[in-house]
Amino acid sequence: EIHVKEPIEKEVNPHLLPGELLLCEASTVYKYMQEDGSNRGTYGKLVCTNFKISFLDDDSASDDNEPQFKNKIVGENDITLQCVDQIYGVYDEKKKLLTGQLRKYPEKLIIYCKDLRVFNFCLRYTKEEEVKRIVSGIVHHSQTPKLLKRLFLFSYASAAPNNTDGRNQTVMFETLEDWRDELERTKGNVKYKAVTTNEGYRVSEKLPLYFVVPICISEESILKYEGRGIPIWCWSCHNGAALLKMSTFPKEQDDSTSQMQKAFLDGIYKTISKPPYELLKLDDLSSSLPSLQDIQTAYTRFKQLFLIDNSTDFWATDVKWFSLLESTNWLEIIRRVLKKAIEVAECLEIQHTNVLLIEESATDLCCVISSLVQVMMDSHSRTKSGFQSLIQKEWVIAGHSFLDRCNHLHKSEKEEAPVFLLLLNCVWQLVQQYPPAFEFTETYLTVLSDSLYVPIFSTFFFNSQHQRDTNKSGESLKTQSGPFRFLTVWDWAVQFDPKAQAFLNNPLFAEKPKPDRSQRKTSRFKHQRQLSLPLTQAKPSTKRGFFREETDHLIKNILGKRIGKFINSADEPPNSLREFYDSWHSKPVDYHGLLLPRIDGPEIKVWAQRYLRWIPEAQLHGGGTIATAAKILDLMEEVQSLQVKMDEEHSQAVSGDIHSVPMLRNSARLSSLFPFALLQRQSVKPALPTSTWKDLEDEDDLVKRDDEFVDLSGDML
Repeated sequence: EIHVKEPIEKEVNPHLLPGELLLCEASTVYKYMQEDGSNRGTYGKLVCTNFKISFLDDDSASDDNEPQFKNKIVGENDITLQCVDQIYGVYDEKKKLLTGQLRKYPEKLIIYCKDLRVFNFCLRYTKEEEVKRIVSGIVHHSQTPKLLKRLFLFSYASAAPNNTDGRNQTVMFETLEDWRDELERTKGNVKYKAVTTNEGYRVSEKLPLYFVVPICISEESILKYEGRGIPIWCWSCHNGAALLKMSTFPKEQDDSTSQMQKAFLDGIYKTISKPPYELLKLDDLSSSLPSLQDIQTAYTRFKQLFLIDNSTDFWATDVKWFSLLESTNWLEIIRRVLKKAIEVAECLEIQHTNVLLIEESATDLCCVISSLVQVMMDSHSRTKSGFQSLIQKEWVIAGHSFLDRCNHLHKSEKEEAPVFLLLLNCVWQLVQQYPPAFEFTETYLTVLSDSLYVPIFSTFFFNSQHQRDTNKSGESLKTQSGPFRFLTVWDWAVQFDPKAQAFLNNPLFAEKPKPDRSQRKTSRFKHQRQLSLPLTQAKPSTKRGFFREETDHLIKNILGKRIGKFINSADEPPNSLREFYDSWHSKPVDYHGLLLPRIDGPEIKVWAQRYLRWIPEAQLHGGGTIATAAKILDLMEEVQSLQVKMDEEHSQAVSGDIHSVPMLRNSARLSSLFPFALLQRQSVKPALPTSTWKDLEDEDDLVKRDDEFVDLSGDML
């Protein structure tokens, strides 16, 4: 039996953006609310445009229940075509993946999104012609290969008025001046120079127009092999040591070519190993980190844990949550990447050694490691504008293939890999371990990950600066005579009004000047066991760090082999990295200096806000980090008001606008996944199916397991 509201009488029309066209629609579509596993839901209209799939019900027309944290471009019931992951049809209670031409049309449509939302639409009450049109339209426009110029990005750029906020402080690295300023900021201009050799893309279409190389590298060397084999500068440490990257030569070459390339490389290495340059350490990331295929496989398994259809499925997986989480290998990949970044930081900071990261194209794992190292070592990269400039420099301009890695055009699944998402997951680990060190919040990282799939910004929709520049001309469109004027994702006013933007800024950010060293205390946060793989009862250890003498067999199993390899593989003394890590963690944290992530088993956590935000069962009402933040903000507000009373004449000098974070006043009513999950989403835990409990009772060995102390009713909460 289905309990429904009556179908809507009044006409509800979709809100269309400039350049957005309505392609097909279906009325009397029933959208299930999957919150409690029942068939409750609402009738409405399902539409597909050249930008999004949208469900319109009678609530869409009213602004009464407007969420406080609202995206102006993509609403709660909107799915951009690039955000669609997979579409399933239900035929006689059986799910079938929908691709290409359909012979038979389903009675129910399930859309899985890349931001982990799940939409369930019932088409039983919809006219047959409309079902055919809407299903084939949605499948065609979201799942089939398309040309670059068919992206909504171009339709929007040609039709939208260009009234963007010019106060964006992000450095775009599109000019020679930007690179020279960065060299000056990091004091790298003594040994490195910004070059114009690639103007007109005469060296390579993959390289940016301008980049930085060691002063001793000649223009002929850069031109010789299209920029391959050339060390490209990423960043300089305060002690002069620099982080460099280099793309390798193709592996399948004849002997004479290989010999010439080897001689060329030897010459380059000798040149940059002499004074004034520091010693050089080479790090081939393709052999020391997981492959892109491994990363894609792990993430595909990992995201399945969160694409939950209904409450029953949630509680069934909750019972074996830890083993499912471990089997994905996603957290282990994050740990390995963070460990590699610590290794590079130790070379730069302690050994005063230049590090040259080597990768086939130098545009994937090189981007991850170089960005992470800068976030850890340069406090400027932990400010909002600094982090955005870092993404521009190391990803957008450096030529990370966003189109291919995100598979925006559905050209080839072989090229797909969540490399940028991997970076955001790693940065989130640092943000949640050291909140005062970052000017931005985890909410900022979450909406940044969502923006990967919003094709009105050019930031994440090209493979290189060359591709962006060559597709800028808009002569083919009658509405546009000059070049396209693309938006950048860094103009947050396009997506959020000022109240919503306040959620992106951290009110507890420890701004400079630094506090007195004697006053600082080490910041320690209790880990959330349920969002990380657990350590079982272990003997207390005298040492801190990721090489503890644990008796815990779980950690030995997960990390044992890799730790063994790690200790014995590097050229430096095997204990130097361990000493560096333990030594740093034994001292108070300087939020403006070097930050090293804690990478013990339970310290690597699941990014709850991103992955659990659409699952009502995973919310703690009145709990979680938001409750703590709300209390701290209340206290700060009280201190501020007292300060104003004490010094009324100079009240405007008090820094920080605590009132800028809305909706934190009543923390008892907030969800732990705020601001994405708000007050109205309630969930009641259903009774676990009898068969599941019976299975558990039959497993005598379950109680003997190491996670016997875990409350099975709420592992994920």
